Amino acid sequence: MINDLEQILSASAKRMKRSVIRELLKMTQRPELISFAGGLPSPESFPVEQLKQVVSEVLDTDSARALQYSETEGDKRLREILVNRYRKSGLNVSLNNLIITTASQQALDLIPKILVNPGDKVICGLPSYLGGISAFAVYGADLIGIELDDQGMRADLLEQKLEYLKSKGQKPKFIYVIPDFQNPTGICMPEKRRIEIIELARKYGVLIVEDSPYREVRFSGQPQRTMYELDGTGQVILLGTMSKIFVPGFRLGWVLAHENIIDKLVVAKQNTDLCTSSFVQKIAALYFDKGYFETNLARTNSLYKEKRDAMVEAFHKYMPQGVKWTEPEGGLFLFVTLPDYMDAEDLFKIAIDENVAFVPGTVFYCNGKGKNTLRINFSFMSKEMNVEGTRRLANAIKHLIR
Repeated sequence: MINDLEQILSASAKRMKRSVIRELLKMTQRPELISFAGGLPSPESFPVEQLKQVVSEVLDTDSARALQYSETEGDKRLREILVNRYRKSGLNVSLNNLIITTASQQALDLIPKILVNPGDKVICGLPSYLGGISAFAVYGADLIGIELDDQGMRADLLEQKLEYLKSKGQKPKFIYVIPDFQNPTGICMPEKRRIEIIELARKYGVLIVEDSPYREVRFSGQPQRTMYELDGTGQVILLGTMSKIFVPGFRLGWVLAHENIIDKLVVAKQNTDLCTSSFVQKIAALYFDKGYFETNLARTNSLYKEKRDAMVEAFHKYMPQGVKWTEPEGGLFLFVTLPDYMDAEDLFKIAIDENVAFVPGTVFYCNGKGKNTLRINFSFMSKEMNVEGTRRLANAIKHLIR
């Protein structure tokens, strides 16, 4: 092994950090420990029997293409299915507007790859998805956080920041938002706020990256139109994934954007992995064509609603006074705010002793704040474990009450 590895590593490699959540998951493998740390779909949602049938049919009828390289843009049939779904929702899109990616995390890497130079400004929420923050930081983005309220990113603070940057001769490369059941807070942004942010993006000439992994995981309330649809001018780049609504292990995602942006993403992806797995794309396309997707999504949402309801009820029953939490209409997470004097990292150590785990909120804040916050996943554990884990977490919090 060479002795000067640190000296020869690239600047990008030196900016890379291990995923805090992935590392936490390694610590939470004890069978007696209830983990709310990962953003994991429930194995109960996986359509195993249907997939056995679909996989067999793909191999029997289309093995030559399924096991071969595919186009970088993605399997044509799968892209047609996704485009048609968006058209039914009111979007004016074509195949030229969509590329399949290796889950949406690859899209979060490709977008700064084509847009960001070291030192460029990127705006995100306070808090925001750790995987996005990390991906942007690797390319040297200077992350600027905008606080959220109960409707998502605050448009008034966003405008103040954009105006300030303009006065300094600076323009962010994009605004990163998760409008539907935001990770980590679970907040769903109402249409009025979406329009306000779009109008600001137009006014200041800034792209919007709309990350939408949880949009179809809705249990109650009315769906909001995507920012992509509300904009309609190419100002928005929309990211989607099947990880939360189909099978996370397939690593299937996509980007919907202006065809000029898609063209650049195609080139970037060619230099990254050539193409996403042909096999899993063929499986997904046939799964949709057989009509299995909608039925299983409805079943999954019903399952997650029961789990969320059980956890929320337990929070009301067990949590001490001064603790606040979100009660989302969909998604996978609750976001918990402790009294100001508490530190979630101190709580984590106590919680582990109580055999319950979560993700401390600081990892979701690009400015290092959020010490009194934490993210809780309700989709992975059973209803009974959600209740018991909440009781354990409440006991841990009581150790820190003054």
